[in-house]
Amino acid sequence: MTETSSKEQASQRVQDFQKKMGTLREEVGRVIVGHRDVVDGVLTCMLAGSHALLEGVPGLGKTMLVRTLAESLSLTFSRIQFTPDLMPADIIGTTVINESASGARAFEFRRGPIFAHIVLADEINRATPKTQSALLEAMQERRVTVAKTTHQLEPPFFVLATQNPLEMEGTYPLPEAQLDRFFLKLHVGFPSREELHTIVERTTGASDHAAHPVLQRDEILTMQALVREVPVARHVQDYAIRLLQACHPDGEDAPDLVHRFVRYGPSPRGAQATLLAAKIHALFDGRFAASIEDVKKVALPALRHRVLLNFEGEAEGVRPDQVIEKVLQKLPESKA
Repeated sequence: MTETSSKEQASQRVQDFQKKMGTLREEVGRVIVGHRDVVDGVLTCMLAGSHALLEGVPGLGKTMLVRTLAESLSLTFSRIQFTPDLMPADIIGTTVINESASGARAFEFRRGPIFAHIVLADEINRATPKTQSALLEAMQERRVTVAKTTHQLEPPFFVLATQNPLEMEGTYPLPEAQLDRFFLKLHVGFPSREELHTIVERTTGASDHAAHPVLQRDEILTMQALVREVPVARHVQDYAIRLLQACHPDGEDAPDLVHRFVRYGPSPRGAQATLLAAKIHALFDGRFAASIEDVKKVALPALRHRVLLNFEGEAEGVRPDQVIEKVLQKLPESKA
C-alpha cells in the first residue's frame, strides 16, 4: 500500500468516525439540552473504553444523560442506585444453591447489575467504602471474582457514575484509588436561560422526546480500535508528561501555586488519560494526529480528580482546576 492510499484510507476512516459521532450527538440532543462538553466527555470515555464521573447539583440531567446515551447505543444497560445499605453482592452478584426438579442441588452464580455494557452508578458517594471497593476490580480489570471464580465482563464496558457535590450528610467521599480509575471527571453546569426555555418546553409539553439506537456494538468496538491507532508525535507526548510532572509539588516546572497548595499530583494514569483523550479530541475535529492543543483541551477533565490538595489548599478554597489552569499558563510547549 502506497503512502498516498494509506493517507486516503485514514482520512476515510476519520470521516466515517465523524459521521457516526454526529449521528450519535444528534440522537442524544433530541433528549438532552445543551451540555455539549459533558456529552463529548462521556463519549470520550466510551471511545477510550473507560469510565466517567459526573458531578453536579441535583436536577441537571446527569442520570437522564447516561440513560439517553444507553438508549442511543445497542448495548445492555443497568442502573445501580447507591445507598448506605447497598452491599457488594448487590452489585457483583452472589452464589446461591439451586435445586433441580429431581431434587439435586448445585451452586449457581446469579449475576449482578455490573454485568452490562453500560453501568450507571447513581449517587456513587452514598455507598459505604466496602461497597464502593466492589467496583474497583471491575473498573480496572474488566472482571469480577466471586468465591474464587473469576468472571469476565464483556466489552465494551464502562461505568458512568454521578455524585452531588453539595449534600455531604450521609455520603462517603470516593477514595483516591477509586477516583484514579475514572478516566474523566466532568462538571455538569447550570443551563443558560435559552436552554432552560427548551428544557421547560420539552418536559411540560405533550410530545415525547425519546432516543433510539443508532450505533451497534461492533461499530463501537471498531471506533475504539481506531482511537488507539491515532499517532502522537514525541513532542506532544513529552508536553503531556511535563504537564503531569508540573502538577506535582516536587516537579521541575511546578509553579508556586502547586508548591504551596498541592499534596500529591496525578498518577501515570493521568498521562495515559490525557493522551488518549487528546487522540479522541483530534478525531472529533477530523484529524488523524493529536496535537498539543488537544492535550490542553482535555487536561482539566483528565487531571482535576487526580490533583490532591493539602490542608492549606482546602482551607483557602483552592480548586484543582485553578491549579491545572495555572500550570497550563506557565508550562512552555517545548523544552530542550
